Parts: sequence; C-alpha cells; structure tokens
Amino acid sequence: MIDTQYDLTVIGGGPGGYEAAIRAAKLGMKTAVIEREFLGGVCLNVGCIPSKALLRNAEIAELLQRGDEFGFSFENLQLNYETAFQRSRLVSQQLNKGVQFLMKSNKIDVFQGVGTLRSATQIQVTAAPDTPLVNGQKFEGTLDTKNVIIATGARARGIPGVEIDHQKIITYREAIFLRRAPQSIVIIGAGPIGMELGHVFRAYGSQVTIVEMMPTVLPLEDEEISVQVAGEFIKRGVKLLTNARVESITQTAQGVAVKAGGQTIAAEIAMVAIGFVPNSENLGLERVGIQTERGAITIDDQMRTNVPNIYAIGDVTAKLMLAHVASAQGVVAAERIAGIETNTLDYSAMPRCTYCRPQVASMGLTDKQACAAGYQVQINKFPFQANGKALGLGEVAGFVKVVSAAPYGEILGVHMVGPEVTELLPEYVLARNQALTLREIMRSVHAHPTLSEALSAVIERPAMAGCRD
Repeated sequence: MIDTQYDLTVIGGGPGGYEAAIRAAKLGMKTAVIEREFLGGVCLNVGCIPSKALLRNAEIAELLQRGDEFGFSFENLQLNYETAFQRSRLVSQQLNKGVQFLMKSNKIDVFQGVGTLRSATQIQVTAAPDTPLVNGQKFEGTLDTKNVIIATGARARGIPGVEIDHQKIITYREAIFLRRAPQSIVIIGAGPIGMELGHVFRAYGSQVTIVEMMPTVLPLEDEEISVQVAGEFIKRGVKLLTNARVESITQTAQGVAVKAGGQTIAAEIAMVAIGFVPNSENLGLERVGIQTERGAITIDDQMRTNVPNIYAIGDVTAKLMLAHVASAQGVVAAERIAGIETNTLDYSAMPRCTYCRPQVASMGLTDKQACAAGYQVQINKFPFQANGKALGLGEVAGFVKVVSAAPYGEILGVHMVGPEVTELLPEYVLARNQALTLREIMRSVHAHPTLSEALSAVIERPAMAGCRD
C-alpha cells in the first residue's frame, strides 16, 4: 500500500518545485511532488535548457560563417538544423534523468498527474497519461499533507483574436521542437524569448522579422542596452519593427500574413512571444479560499499565501518569471515550513539574462529608474572594445554600465551587453547583496587577460552624473 501521508506536497515539478522538495527532504520532511507533464518543468524540457543548446549551435554556426575573419574558409559550408535540434533534446533528457535521480536519492515520492486542492490538507491526484509507477503501484486518489507548495508555473500568453494553431501560428513550445529552421518567421514580441529564438533562426539562414509594440527591443532593459542589441541584429539582417501593434495574423496558402505597424508581413511561420499567464486555474484555489490578483497567487515575503499552511512559488506568483527566482523562492518556502531561519529575497537584485548575441545581463535599477527614486546617480561605463580578451575573441560589441549612488558608490544597478556577460554578472550580484562599494570591487584583482577585467575597469573610468534633464 502507498503511504499517502506527507509533511509537504509540492504541486509542480519545475525548477521551483523540485528545488523546494529537495530542500524539504534534506530538512527531514516526508515530501511528495505532483507533476502533470515532466520533471524539470518548462525550463528544463522546453525552455531555458534546450534553447541554450540551440544558442550554442547558433554561436558556432555564426563563427563558421565568419571564417574569413579568422583565416579559414569552406567551399561548401552546410548547417544542419536537425542535428542542432537532436542535440538540444539530448541535453534536456540528460538533465531530466538527473532530476529523477535527485528525487529518488532524496526519497521524494513523485506522482505524475494533476493535483487539485480538496481542502487545505488534502490533494486529489488525477492520473495523467502514461502514469508511472509510484512505490511499485499505480496511484490515483487523495494525498493527506500538512503543508502545500503550489509551483504550477505559467503558459504562453496569446493575442486576443488570434488562434494559436501550433503549426503556422506557434509559441515557444512548438518553436523548440522545430526540426528545421523556417525559411521565414515573424516573431511577435522582442523580449528574451523572441530575441533568443530570432538569433537562432537567423544563424541558420531564416529571414527573421521581430515585431514589438514598445519603442525598443528588450523593452525592460536599459535603453542603451536595447539600442546596442538592435544594432547588432540589424547588422545580421534581422528586420526589427518597433512601436508596432499586431492587428491580425491570418493563415495563407504559403504560411501566414501578419498585419502590424501599418504593413503586412508574409512568412512561413509566426511565433507569439508576448509574455506569460500564471497557471492558477483548476487547482481548487477558490475552494480553499486562496487569494489571487490578475490570476497570480498572492504571497508574502516568505512565500505564504493567505491560507497558513499553503505556499506558492515561481511563475504562478508572477513576482519575477525566471527559473532561478523560482528555485530561490522554493528554498525559502521549504525552510519557512521547516521552521528554520531563512532569508528574504530582494527581487530588485535578481539577475536577468538574455542569451542572444550579444548577450545581455542586468540587475537592479536603470539610471532613469534610480533618478526617479530620488538617488544622486552616477554612471560608469566601459566598452568591450578596450578589453584585450574581447579583442582576441573577436567579440567587441557592447559595454558594462554601472549605476551607483553618490557619494559612497552604493550599487543600484548593473547593465551589460557583450561577450559572456551572463557569466560576469554574479560578481556584481554578490557585491550588491554584501553591500560592497565600487571601490571595493575595483580593489579586487581580476586575472589578465579576461573579460572580467571590465568589471573593475569600468570603475576606473570617470563617472558621469545622472539625472540630467
């Protein structure tokens, strides 16, 4: 017989859910995870991880096409997108098996199915297709649990009046499973997903048009970052249409026709990438009385909902829809349930990364936001054109920009665009969290020649005063 009594049951096995479960198990709680699709969630299986594998292929494809710059050439260079796709699936499968192993090694029971709250302490499990064995038996029934963490994630947001048919009009999920690069594609939305997949498809020869209703691509980033990225995309032949609202997307014999910004764009495929909607429906929230706002579950700084033993983490809370934020929230929730000391997350200090070329990495306030908040702002910038390692790599587009508060150099925000900046950002995150000043970072010796030298070199540059009219 299956023991259905748990200290904690997590609904959702994505980056937040499985991290919460592991932390809870390590703290001595008997833990279960209910996952309706696949462990690792969207990120590991159809999002962050396979897209990064595709981006690595795109990086190599672009480098091969720059062969003359490095002194080598090909008579008949051929790029096989099918191979890139297959490699991306292998990467995801390997990590999925790793999460399965972590569940087993931490003695966490995993139920593949749909979890619905019957009460604050009971969860109905409805088996999903191909339900695996749990403790040697099939299971469909009720789990009794002292605590619950809801980690059900989010799904792609649609455009009103536009039907996603998953063939000609698609979302990121279908895009990840394309086995060939489309001849042409219109991407609606110039956020991280749109820019990353646009970069991938362009590297493999697709004609790419990116439509964004805001004035700039990557509209949540610092304006100078957005301008830099847009310029690099245009150089590589990507068409950018900003300040353009999509009026309609219709299917044609050849593919699709997208009306936006006063023009009609014909393409083989259209991909909608305009954000996400929390998966908060059909969970029994109303039955238990859990509060939501615009579909997102309301939580406090310890991830607690208004129901004392029920917590929520990750995209379903709409706090900051990033996998590493969900993981951090999961750890806090598990520690709070266990009754041990935990920390309070500073969402403004969370790293934000976009992995197109050039990469984008940021944290904290832009200079405009800092000025609006009343700080005496100073700005330091350093171009990768002046970094020896970047020159050697042949990747000089971009810069490091640090926004700080005068007169002491308190770090308010960091905005970087350029080679491998997503790997450079954690130094500033650590500095911000430990209240280090710019001078203290400058005094930390960085190896030469490295890209990381830009992190201290930026501080040696004369600072510019912010908040000018």
